[in-house]
Amino acid sequence: MTLIIRADADEFMGTGHVMRTLALAQTWQDEGGRVVFAAANLPPTLESRLRDEGMEILTLEVTPGSAGDAYATAELALASSADWVVADGYQFGEDYQRIIKESGLRLLLLDDYGHADHYWANLVLNQNLHAQDATYRNREPYTDLLLGTRFVLLRREFWKWRGWRRDVPDAGHTVVVSLGGSDRDNLSLKVVAALESLPVPGLEAVVLVGPANPHLAELKDAVRSSSRAIELRSNVTDVPELMAWADAAVGAAGSSSWERAFMGLPTLLVVLAENQRPLAENLCLLGAAESLGPPGNIDASGLAARMRTLLQGRADREAMVEAGQRLVDGEGAQRVLQRMRGDILRLRTATLADSDMLWRWANDPVVRAHSFSEDAIPEGVHANWLREKLRDPMCRLLIALDCDDDPVGQARLDARGFGVELSVSVGEAHRGRGYGARLIGLAATVAQRGGAAWVDAFVRPGNVASVRAFQRAGFEEMAGTEVRGCPALYFRWSSPQQLSPLGTES
Repeated sequence: MTLIIRADADEFMGTGHVMRTLALAQTWQDEGGRVVFAAANLPPTLESRLRDEGMEILTLEVTPGSAGDAYATAELALASSADWVVADGYQFGEDYQRIIKESGLRLLLLDDYGHADHYWANLVLNQNLHAQDATYRNREPYTDLLLGTRFVLLRREFWKWRGWRRDVPDAGHTVVVSLGGSDRDNLSLKVVAALESLPVPGLEAVVLVGPANPHLAELKDAVRSSSRAIELRSNVTDVPELMAWADAAVGAAGSSSWERAFMGLPTLLVVLAENQRPLAENLCLLGAAESLGPPGNIDASGLAARMRTLLQGRADREAMVEAGQRLVDGEGAQRVLQRMRGDILRLRTATLADSDMLWRWANDPVVRAHSFSEDAIPEGVHANWLREKLRDPMCRLLIALDCDDDPVGQARLDARGFGVELSVSVGEAHRGRGYGARLIGLAATVAQRGGAAWVDAFVRPGNVASVRAFQRAGFEEMAGTEVRGCPALYFRWSSPQQLSPLGTES
């Protein structure tokens, strides 16, 4: 299906609205969908970034947020057979939302502080700590709210860092600076001056310059004449690697705050706009960052002193690391997509932290009775098996989560030539709710996208619930067979595409 994303970027509003919707776009892509960004304003470098990501771009000749904008967006969505429109920006108020909805489309609106008088969207996403139901009291009965850091949208490059933990040195010496896509007040220049005077041995710094920054030439001159190891970078795609490298950051209190929290990066926050103030205050209250206030409160000497204190204070940095990573787990985009699809389940990759839960599920009496080996599994044996499976490139072990993030079951995909063998189980407390068939269908789709031409499954004849689940998921029963000397029912799901054997290149 096609997803239409309506968002703008320029030197006044920055690039945050586009960049956070990119995270949702990437998740939609990974589910096999097409994404079209509709924009009235978009810097060339950001447009190039989106195209490199495989996104389509359409320029709208409209006044952002106007009725004409809404009608043009709706027309584009209907012509593209899109079912959902995603809008991110404070210009998309009550009238814009109403027109989109009256066009028969579903609407996801990203919001930060309740900017509209009334909400017509199907889903309103506010990923901030201060988000609350009362902000959206004036909404339609069907409008659902996705509130809080569970729904923080992180781009694809951050996903591989889930579960990563930072090593905090006694004294830090590396700094990354990121003050938004435009930095109209040229605060980056003050930071460069502060770095120049910072009495920290071996200091290294990277200053990120956004695509809408009008002060690039001046910054280049300042860095060129500096005696410190300061590097200026623009159009950066390896942001997580930079955040992992840095011991501390100076950053805008916008949506990138969630990236730094996820990466456990101790940060001095700058409030570049009034709507960033609640976020900065809440992050400071929770100990995940320290606020410098607005740009007018900041001078180079005072900033240098605050940076020195942070870099030399290991205990403070450790506290910020722990507080930040408790807030953001990197699963937000998947949760949002689950709500958009109205799906009862989503999948995530298993980790060693799931060991005890998986062991208990495996030793459930019903599971053992229907397994091809009925013997109980010792905990130590299971732990070793799990470590091997998680390292095995020919195996994918997935955990199914419901809409409340409760684990309800597991699926294992083992590569077998051109196809995979699938085994699933649902936890005792979650049986009888229709999860089995949906879990099977989701896992088979993962296998197909991974290149499998078919998915095989083997069920003991007495396992009536599993037989029905595989049948409801679209599996065809084949000729009977044996597994480990036991009679087995053989089911197969065939992919419409014919690809090379898993683990090889096509």
